[in-house]
Amino acid sequence: MATQPTKLSLSPREPGSSRATRRLRREGRVPGVIYGGGADPVAFDVDERVLRHALAARGAVLELAIGGDTTPAVLKDAHYHPVRGETLHVDFLRVRLDVAIHATVMLDLVGADEAPGVVEGGVLEQVTRELNIEALPGDIPDSITFDVSKMEMNATVTLSELSAPEGVTFLDDPEETVLATITPPTLEPVEDEIETETALVGEDGEPLEGEDLEAALAERDDAQAEGDTGEEAEQKADSDSSDES
Repeated sequence: MATQPTKLSLSPREPGSSRATRRLRREGRVPGVIYGGGADPVAFDVDERVLRHALAARGAVLELAIGGDTTPAVLKDAHYHPVRGETLHVDFLRVRLDVAIHATVMLDLVGADEAPGVVEGGVLEQVTRELNIEALPGDIPDSITFDVSKMEMNATVTLSELSAPEGVTFLDDPEETVLATITPPTLEPVEDEIETETALVGEDGEPLEGEDLEAALAERDDAQAEGDTGEEAEQKADSDSSDES
C-alpha cells in the first residue's frame, strides 16, 4: 500500500509561448499545471530528474509545495517524448485525502517461473496490465500483484480471482477482465516438400538417397508438369526407380 506522500517542490511560472516552453526543457525543466479541488489552475515547472524519481511510485499521492503552499495531488496526465522518453508535460489533480477518487494502477504478475503450465513449456500472456480502481488517495497502492504460480496449461484467470487490497474497489468487470492465460507452444509446421521427399522409397522399401533420390524427384516433377496429380507423380517416380534398381 502507499505510504507517506512524496514531497515535490515546484516553481511557479507564467504560462508562456512554445519558445519559452522549449527553453525550459533545454534547461532540464518540465512544465506542468495543477488544477481541481475548487481552486484556480496553477502553472509550474520542475526539475526533470526530481520529477522522475517522485513519479516512480505511480498512483501514489504527492505533496506538492509551490509558492509557500502545499497540497496533496495525484498525477492526472503526462506526455513523453516518443523517442527519448523524456517527460514533456505533466498535469496534477488536487485531491482531498478523505474523498475517494478513481485511479489506474499497474498489475504485476509474480511466480511465473513456478507455474506448472510454464514448466511444461506453455506460454504465459499477461492480458491486463492496468487496473481501474476507486480508493482514498492515501490508500492507492503503487501496484497490485497477482500470484500465477499455480496456473496450469490452458488456464485463464480473471479479475474475479484477485482480491482487492484493503480500502480498494475494482472498477473493471470481474468476470470479463482477463488477467493472464497460459497456452501450449505453437508447433512449427512441417514443409510438404520434406514430407514428400522422405516418402520416396526404392524397391527394397528403404528411403531413396543421393543420386537415386534426385532422379526420382526429377521424374516426379516432370510427371507433374505433364499434368499428373501429386500422388500419380510419386507413384510413377517410385515405379521408375524400382525398375532401374
